[in-house]
This record gives sequence, C-alpha cells and structure tokens, in this order.
Amino acid sequence: QVQLVESGGGLVQAGGSLRLSCLASGRTISNYAMGWFRQAPGKEREFVAAISRSGGDTRYADSLKGRFTISRDTAKNTVYLQMNSLKPEDTAVYSCAARDGPYGTNYAAAYRYWGQGTQVTVSS
Repeated sequence: QVQLVESGGGLVQAGGSLRLSCLASGRTISNYAMGWFRQAPGKEREFVAAISRSGGDTRYADSLKGRFTISRDTAKNTVYLQMNSLKPEDTAVYSCAARDGPYGTNYAAAYRYWGQGTQVTVSS
C-alpha cells in the first residue's frame, strides 16, 4: 500500500500563491489515480482536483478551474497542487488521496489511501 504525506501549507495573504506537495512512499504514484480534497471548519469535505494514473487526464472542481493546477513528478513520487489567486474562502485543510482506478473522481469514498492533510490559511 501507499503512504501519503502532504506539505507546503501555511499562511498567505489573499491574492498570493502556494504549492502543496504530496509525497508518496511504499508504492509509486503511477499505480494510482490521485486527488486533492479540502475541508474547511464546519463544512463537508470538498473535491479540488484529480489526476489519472497515466497522468494524462486532469479534472477540477468547477469553481476552482483556472486558479488551481494539479501535476505530478513520477521521479520524485510526488503530486503537486499549485494554487494561485488565493481567497479567504480557500482556507481549509488540504488532503491528498490515492485510488486504485485509472481515473480520478470527485467522490472521496472512491479513494482508499489518504494523507493527514496540511493547513492552508488565506488572510484578507
């Protein structure tokens, strides 16, 4: 099985950028479709982005298209989430996840493996 560890969160001003990393160990990310989710206090977990097992397909939450970009580096066994033009409403714990299927999905229950998450706080 794969273990996932996120990093790169922090405090940033509105309009700023952050790049989150999800380092995988145990198995290579080429075996999984990968996703990013977020959860703000008092809210449901929300899909952010996903990338297919091949790396050739990406998908995003409609509300985040154009600001967030998911990518991966198989040599580093790492998945990234580049976040630009951040807004206070982007404040949440961001978690990466892996699923055994070929494509990512916006359904959290479809992912078997999860990291602990990294806090992103956007100040106004």
